[in-house]
Amino acid sequence: MFTGIVQGTAEVVEVREREAFRTHVVAMPEALRQGLETGASVAHNGVCLTVTALDGAHVHFDLMRETLRVTNLGEVVAGSRVNIERAARFGDEIGGHAMSGHVMSVAEVLFVEEAPDNRRLWFALPEPCVRFVFDKGYIGIDGISLTVGEVRRPTDEPAMFCVDLIPETLARTTLGERRPGDGVNLEIDPQTQAIVETAERFLQSRYEAI
Repeated sequence: MFTGIVQGTAEVVEVREREAFRTHVVAMPEALRQGLETGASVAHNGVCLTVTALDGAHVHFDLMRETLRVTNLGEVVAGSRVNIERAARFGDEIGGHAMSGHVMSVAEVLFVEEAPDNRRLWFALPEPCVRFVFDKGYIGIDGISLTVGEVRRPTDEPAMFCVDLIPETLARTTLGERRPGDGVNLEIDPQTQAIVETAERFLQSRYEAI
């Protein structure tokens, strides 16, 4: 489990390509490597990956076909930076919200609104996620626990939503580098998803009974 509180960014120093498979070699800061062992879980842009090898400051992670298909990690190249979060441990402060590291979809950055002390990013809302995203609800974007600022569902255009970013988030994560056309990983709040799906099943059963 993860909390969506990104601990920093790390550079992908090498990408080893194979058929429908790749390995990322990441130069992780020393503070994030403390106690790290093979088999540990580390989130990259919100995607739960497993440590497959340790080579000094370089940590290896394997990415399977499905990971490359449903996330933005397939676009990563040597020199790219990714958001990093170690798996939560019992007793850790949950400053964000519970996240599994299982990305549901990739959302495109539509436009950016700049302000002196913050930034608002608008994203296209993929159809599979529309029913789970609400004003002031939780959402995971590239592994960052954020609050949805506003959701727009125009009848003649695709749905969209925005989040507001404080300077600390812009400095600590890669969201400050995102520009229109970029893709970000979305993870829906698991509790919201469970509530919505339960309500839908209940209403469907009542409808069928009637």
